[in-house]
Amino acid sequence: MNNYIPVNTPLLGGNEKKYINECIDTGWVSSEGPFVEKFEEELSSRVGQEYGVSVSNGTAALEIAVEALGIGSGDEVILPSHTIISCAQAITKSGATPVLVDSQMDTWNMDLSQIKSKITSKTKAIMIVHLYSFPVDVSPIVEMARKHNLFIIEDAAQMLGQTYKGLPCGSFGDISTFSFYPNKQITTGEGGMCVTSNVELYQKCRELRNLCFQEGGKRFHHNRIGWNYRMTNMQAALGVAQLERLDHHVIRKKEIGNMYYDLLSKNNNFTLMKPKCSHSDNIYWVVGVMLTKLSKHKAKYYIDQLSKVGIGSRPFFYPMHLQCVFKEQGMFKGEVYPVAEHMYDYGFYIPSGLGISNEQVKSVSRELLKLF
Repeated sequence: MNNYIPVNTPLLGGNEKKYINECIDTGWVSSEGPFVEKFEEELSSRVGQEYGVSVSNGTAALEIAVEALGIGSGDEVILPSHTIISCAQAITKSGATPVLVDSQMDTWNMDLSQIKSKITSKTKAIMIVHLYSFPVDVSPIVEMARKHNLFIIEDAAQMLGQTYKGLPCGSFGDISTFSFYPNKQITTGEGGMCVTSNVELYQKCRELRNLCFQEGGKRFHHNRIGWNYRMTNMQAALGVAQLERLDHHVIRKKEIGNMYYDLLSKNNNFTLMKPKCSHSDNIYWVVGVMLTKLSKHKAKYYIDQLSKVGIGSRPFFYPMHLQCVFKEQGMFKGEVYPVAEHMYDYGFYIPSGLGISNEQVKSVSRELLKLF
């Protein structure tokens, strides 16, 4: 389909080819090349943390963060039910227990009012997951974490370049994590990063992503189990080039989102997140559509109809408490999170990648409005 508008198209308009060619010309294509360290230093500095540890993807970053914080059997970690499975999976793989909270319809982020009642003597951490448009309201969570001596894992995968009350997302976690999948503000194809200002956690993350080789010790001697989750120099080269254009990418994201908002927000069959909230602008990682009671169908119907006219779209995340893989393990029995369930049934997002043109935004808007 020649005129197909995908849900995401990355923007590769800077020094990507130049830096990739430099990797090829010098032979530094593995994880030991100079772009890796450069990318780690520049990204961690950008988000207000001291250290960065690049990894193979965002899921790897979450798994390393959980392990580096010593979270394991008998521990509990609080997180939203409405999120990608990588978050809960990192917890269950460690032997710990994910403890869920619902979301708020006005932000699509985790419901802070439910966190306090979920804290027990077993709670080890709160996992903040910023989703879609706005960052989580971080201040109350930081206060709770300090009061109860809990770690904060900040999943900022969708929020690179976003701020909360003027401070960069990614700056609030004991360990914060990023993803550089092609639908993010910057991409390395696949890739991720852990950032922290704690030197001991930094060293643990470095070891865990590299099979726990004893750094500075005997070669092939290991004192714990880790993973091969390294990022290559070629991926990091892409990341450095992309990071040079992050400010431009954030501006473009907001342009796309605000254009959609102007074209679609007056329709009563669905709602879109507003351009601003009390603590930040909308970064429009994706442009989400939430159906109202006036719409005749659930999200899947409209996703299918848009596909028929050559427009890609995606449903919102399927809640963790409904995931078959967790149900089979006897988890979350009897737990109900109505907002998370509603968001999956009635929410979806439309093409809003950095590479979309203004004309394509208008075309998507016209086709969506026709469905109502």
